[in-house]
Amino acid sequence: MKSASPESPSDAANDAFLDVEAFDELDAILDELRTRYDETPQWEFCEGFMAAVICTRRVIPVAEYLSALLGTPGEGEAPDPDAGSFLDAAQQARFTALWDQRWAEVATALDSEVDSLEDDRCYHPEVMDIRGAVADMPLEEQATFKGEDLPAFAQVWALGFMFAVEYWPEEWTAPRDKDAAKWLDDALQAVVAMTEDDSAPPEVSPLNEEGAPSSSIARLNAFGEAIWAVYDLRELWKTMGPRVETVRVAPTPGRNDLCHCGSGKKYKKCHGAG
Repeated sequence: MKSASPESPSDAANDAFLDVEAFDELDAILDELRTRYDETPQWEFCEGFMAAVICTRRVIPVAEYLSALLGTPGEGEAPDPDAGSFLDAAQQARFTALWDQRWAEVATALDSEVDSLEDDRCYHPEVMDIRGAVADMPLEEQATFKGEDLPAFAQVWALGFMFAVEYWPEEWTAPRDKDAAKWLDDALQAVVAMTEDDSAPPEVSPLNEEGAPSSSIARLNAFGEAIWAVYDLRELWKTMGPRVETVRVAPTPGRNDLCHCGSGKKYKKCHGAG
């Protein structure tokens, strides 16, 4: 049985899928934010981060997770001139609208029962093939990237996912149930594998059948496993339910012990009297 999924605060997200122009617009907003805060991530990182937040056991408020991702002020916090900030209210509203739409798409995909990555309802992360893009450039343009450490296919997406996991570690603590704990560990390890480099010889182009080889077949297989792992993580925390906080009760002092208030009197003569 599927439980209600955590939604972004704006429930008016458009049902239509984001198109190329919309993702370009998100990139442009992030580029503009980066002029004031150079730690603003690329969209692929945001895409992985979003998937992790959707899968996280606790429903994390928008202000809290956007502050973690973009460095923008959290709830009740004053703007920090050395941190992230939107240019104006219009830019923030547009980013929020596009973010909410993509959130709805990802949440819907992860709550769909699919049996194949080829299913149109399946979660398809918005990722880039930087190595492939460079390999398709003319030789003189490729030379400008010589010596640069270009990310492997979907590596930035996986880094964004794991950033969210590591930012809220208490929400990703292994359950006591051994089977569930193994389920969690196996799924996370599949995503972690994608944070590593693809050092094998390039054999295929992951996004363009006619493109220059830029990724190993093993990398593509690992990417498929990582997507299924995200489904597993979503299902795991929905099945487990919200994390229950442990209530710790301070022990009551013995009647002849010193009172906890620091008065120097015995407990029975102080707060234990009567």
